Amino acid sequence: MAQALTGCLLMSGAQQSSDRSADGGGNVNVQFVSAEGSELRQVAAASGSTRLLVTVFAHAERGQLRIEVLDPVGSAALVVEGTPDEQVSRATVATDTQGNLHFRVRATGAQRGGFQLLYQPAGS
Repeated sequence: MAQALTGCLLMSGAQQSSDRSADGGGNVNVQFVSAEGSELRQVAAASGSTRLLVTVFAHAERGQLRIEVLDPVGSAALVVEGTPDEQVSRATVATDTQGNLHFRVRATGAQRGGFQLLYQPAGS
Protein backbone atom coordinates (compact mmCIF):
# COMPACT_ATOMS: atom_id res chain seq x y z
CA MET A 1 0.00 0.00 0.00
CA ALA A 2 1.18 3.55 -0.65
CA GLN A 3 2.36 5.09 2.58
CA ALA A 4 1.53 8.71 3.48
CA LEU A 5 4.59 10.71 4.49
CA THR A 6 3.50 14.31 5.03
CA GLY A 7 0.57 16.62 4.41
CA CYS A 8 -3.12 16.57 5.01
CA LEU A 9 -5.37 15.00 2.39
CA LEU A 10 -8.97 14.32 3.38
CA MET A 11 -10.87 11.81 1.24
CA SER A 12 -14.41 10.61 1.67
CA GLY A 13 -15.57 7.32 0.21
CA ALA A 14 -11.98 6.37 -0.57
CA GLN A 15 -11.15 2.94 -1.99
CA GLN A 16 -7.42 2.30 -2.19
CA SER A 17 -5.38 -0.69 -3.32
CA SER A 18 -1.85 -1.48 -4.43
CA ASP A 19 0.20 -4.48 -5.44
CA ARG A 20 3.64 -5.40 -6.69
CA SER A 21 4.42 -8.28 -9.03
CA ALA A 22 7.44 -10.59 -9.12
CA ASP A 23 8.70 -8.93 -12.33
CA GLY A 24 9.17 -5.60 -10.51
CA GLY A 25 6.00 -3.92 -11.75
CA GLY A 26 3.08 -2.76 -9.69
CA ASN A 27 0.27 -0.30 -9.26
CA VAL A 28 -1.51 2.02 -6.86
CA ASN A 29 -5.23 2.64 -7.40
CA VAL A 30 -7.29 5.25 -5.50
CA GLN A 31 -10.94 6.19 -6.09
CA PHE A 32 -12.89 8.72 -4.00
CA VAL A 33 -16.20 10.56 -3.67
CA SER A 34 -14.53 13.82 -2.57
CA ALA A 35 -11.00 14.95 -1.73
CA GLU A 36 -9.36 18.08 -0.35
CA GLY A 37 -5.75 18.87 0.56
CA SER A 38 -2.26 17.73 -0.30
CA GLU A 39 -0.20 14.71 0.72
CA LEU A 40 3.20 13.25 -0.09
CA ARG A 41 3.12 9.46 -0.47
CA GLN A 42 5.57 6.71 -1.31
CA VAL A 43 5.30 3.16 -2.54
CA ALA A 44 8.01 0.50 -2.14
CA ALA A 45 8.56 -0.21 -5.83
CA ALA A 46 11.98 -1.89 -5.83
CA SER A 47 14.65 -3.22 -3.48
CA GLY A 48 17.11 -0.43 -4.31
CA SER A 49 17.71 2.56 -6.54
CA THR A 50 16.38 2.02 -10.06
CA ARG A 51 14.56 3.71 -12.94
CA LEU A 52 10.89 2.95 -13.54
CA LEU A 53 8.55 3.56 -16.44
CA VAL A 54 5.59 5.20 -14.68
CA THR A 55 2.12 5.73 -16.19
CA VAL A 56 -0.45 7.86 -14.35
CA PHE A 57 -4.20 7.97 -15.07
CA ALA A 58 -6.23 10.69 -13.29
CA HIS A 59 -9.79 11.98 -13.40
CA ALA A 60 -12.12 14.18 -11.36
CA GLU A 61 -15.67 15.09 -12.37
CA ARG A 62 -15.42 18.41 -10.49
CA GLY A 63 -12.71 20.45 -8.83
CA GLN A 64 -8.99 19.92 -9.24
CA LEU A 65 -6.90 16.78 -8.87
CA ARG A 66 -3.16 16.83 -9.54
CA ILE A 67 -0.76 13.88 -9.29
CA GLU A 68 2.97 14.69 -9.23
CA VAL A 69 5.48 11.82 -9.47
CA LEU A 70 8.71 13.02 -7.89
CA ASP A 71 12.36 12.30 -8.57
CA PRO A 72 14.71 11.46 -5.65
CA VAL A 73 15.38 15.16 -4.90
CA GLY A 74 11.66 16.00 -4.76
CA SER A 75 11.24 17.68 -8.16
CA ALA A 76 8.18 16.82 -10.26
CA ALA A 77 9.22 14.39 -13.01
CA LEU A 78 5.65 13.70 -14.19
CA VAL A 79 2.50 15.77 -13.59
CA VAL A 80 -1.05 14.77 -14.47
CA GLU A 81 -4.12 16.99 -13.94
CA GLY A 82 -7.34 15.06 -13.50
CA THR A 83 -10.30 16.24 -15.59
CA PRO A 84 -13.76 14.75 -16.29
CA ASP A 85 -12.12 13.01 -19.26
CA GLU A 86 -9.40 10.76 -17.87
CA GLN A 87 -5.89 12.11 -18.48
CA VAL A 88 -2.89 9.84 -19.01
CA SER A 89 0.83 10.56 -19.02
CA ARG A 90 4.01 8.47 -18.89
CA ALA A 91 7.65 9.10 -17.97
CA THR A 92 10.77 7.33 -16.74
CA VAL A 93 11.38 8.24 -13.08
CA ALA A 94 14.16 7.28 -10.66
CA THR A 95 13.37 5.83 -7.24
CA ASP A 96 15.24 6.82 -4.08
CA THR A 97 18.13 4.67 -2.80
CA GLN A 98 15.71 2.39 -0.91
CA GLY A 99 13.62 1.77 -4.06
CA ASN A 100 10.70 3.99 -3.00
CA LEU A 101 8.72 5.87 -5.64
CA HIS A 102 7.49 9.19 -4.28
CA PHE A 103 4.38 11.06 -5.45
CA ARG A 104 2.25 13.97 -4.29
CA VAL A 105 -1.55 14.13 -4.47
CA ARG A 106 -3.15 17.60 -4.53
CA ALA A 107 -6.93 18.03 -4.47
CA THR A 108 -9.06 21.17 -4.33
CA GLY A 109 -12.79 20.50 -4.19
CA ALA A 110 -12.26 17.29 -6.16
CA GLN A 111 -15.39 15.17 -6.52
CA ARG A 112 -16.00 11.69 -7.94
CA GLY A 113 -12.44 11.06 -9.04
CA GLY A 114 -9.39 8.96 -8.66
CA PHE A 115 -6.01 8.01 -10.01
CA GLN A 116 -3.98 4.96 -10.91
CA LEU A 117 -0.21 4.82 -10.92
CA LEU A 118 1.36 1.91 -12.85
CA TYR A 119 5.10 1.21 -12.76
CA GLN A 120 7.54 -1.28 -14.21
CA PRO A 121 11.32 -1.42 -14.57
CA ALA A 122 12.44 0.89 -17.38
CA GLY A 123 13.53 -0.99 -20.46
CA SER A 124 11.36 -4.05 -19.85
